[in-house]
Amino acid sequence: MEKLNEILVAIDDIVWGIPLIVLIMFCGLVLTIRGRGLQFRHLGKALKYMVKNEKNGEGEVSSFAALCTALSATIGTGNIVGVATAIAAGGPGALFWMIVAALLGMATKYTEGFLAIKYRTIDAEGHYLGGPFYYIEKGMGPKWKWLGKLFAVFGVLAGLLGIGTITQVNGITSAANNFFESGTALTIGGNDISWATVITGVIVTVAAALVIIGGLKRISTVSQIIVPFMAILYILFALILVFTNITKVPDAIVLIVRDAFGLDAAAGGALGAMMVAMQKGVARGIFSNEAGLGSAPIAAAAAQTKDTVRQGLVTMTGTFIDTVIVCTMTGISIVLTGAWKPELGLEGVEITTAAFETGLPFPAKISSFILMVCLIFFAFTTILGWSYYSERCLAYLTGAKKGITTAYRWLYIAAVFIGPYLTVSAVWTIADIFNGLMALPNIIALLALSGVMAKESREYFKKNKLGATAE
Repeated sequence: MEKLNEILVAIDDIVWGIPLIVLIMFCGLVLTIRGRGLQFRHLGKALKYMVKNEKNGEGEVSSFAALCTALSATIGTGNIVGVATAIAAGGPGALFWMIVAALLGMATKYTEGFLAIKYRTIDAEGHYLGGPFYYIEKGMGPKWKWLGKLFAVFGVLAGLLGIGTITQVNGITSAANNFFESGTALTIGGNDISWATVITGVIVTVAAALVIIGGLKRISTVSQIIVPFMAILYILFALILVFTNITKVPDAIVLIVRDAFGLDAAAGGALGAMMVAMQKGVARGIFSNEAGLGSAPIAAAAAQTKDTVRQGLVTMTGTFIDTVIVCTMTGISIVLTGAWKPELGLEGVEITTAAFETGLPFPAKISSFILMVCLIFFAFTTILGWSYYSERCLAYLTGAKKGITTAYRWLYIAAVFIGPYLTVSAVWTIADIFNGLMALPNIIALLALSGVMAKESREYFKKNKLGATAE
């Protein structure tokens, strides 16, 4: 098992090495330039469209519901555990690069949402389908269909074996186990499994099954309720933490910026420190907001809209909310409380838990309970969002046969059920690998079709006068 972990880590280091990170950042930069910085110029309009659904739009769910479905998949353990992991491994400067990657990633997400609507299709049952496989096949041409299928394969594997199931339910049961002190229920492979883990795992599996079996409309309905609630709840307590420690915020920001450029590193080590901070921050940021991975346009394609630009703007708000707001709040909380420091010996969720227990003006038990509740909601909605993503990837590969879709939903639920009892370190590595592999076909398509996005977006903004004098 140890040898397998070493092999997986080696593969992960190659997949998420400097070349892929540079490629994703380069793609975001190209799309920012070709889109003339639309993510900055039209952010206000995007936030307005986010909560104002289009009248007479064509699709299965509202634009807001589609966004909530996408956010349900992106706002997950990455916002709590991923940020902590990035700062622990790359230093406080990792947060800076996470935000930079997100700002560029907003242009990427805009393009993904734009192309999802432009090249979407409708199946025999009236379902609106879209995503990288369709804009690869219809935008780049049938000869590139193999690239779309490659993306779909990676998407199925990422959802079923990694980011969608096992890592999320493991995060939920670990949080419950850390909070509730319960006796051993059973022993698997020499590891004692607590009652808290077993009971929580069963509850999450049943709850997920009740939603997933209902398909997209049920997932989007639940997401519209849970996602805004959980995001506001988490941001509220993070803001309480920040304002309670407001005098420490300036020093924390200075530390984040200095560390991002290796200014506090020993002589000659500044560049190395900067590269580590950049790699960890960008990798974890992308894992959290999924800009460039091609997942969000799968949900965006079902939105009730006829307007490619409008949906692109709505889609890009997902990255703004996920990383620029939620991840930033987590990162600042961790840095200003000092919970990230190596001498404390904390890892993953332990770091964020320590930050909340130290920084919030409540008893430690209450603070850890608040974080546990947020983590459970975050991870549960990711399970729902990725069930839809991976199901659509499978449908593209198999022709959307109803029997296969139903069987896959139950297989997905089974993966959620067994998740709490698997070795999480290997699973996180597998999730990382498939996420990185998903990005490659999608980035190729985004760059190839960037001219289409740029031309039609310019014409749209000119026609509708959505500039600085916009309504």
